[in-house]
Amino acid sequence: MSKPDWKQVKEYQDITYHKSDGVARIAFNRPEVRNAFRPETLLELQEAFRDAGEDTEIGVVLFTGNGPAEDGK
Repeated sequence: MSKPDWKQVKEYQDITYHKSDGVARIAFNRPEVRNAFRPETLLELQEAFRDAGEDTEIGVVLFTGNGPAEDGK
């Protein structure tokens, strides 16, 4: 099985949003503060999830985090 060819959908400050082969990948991208939320983060998440929900090519959303805080350790 080959690796997904992730394409950036839109550039955000606090998250990343990519898609590949019917999958959207939305990730927290503030590892310097252990991916802590702030108001801007929530607005970006709302927009990205709305976009993914309206995209007829997307069937699955993978939600994760970047950096050492992605798994809560």
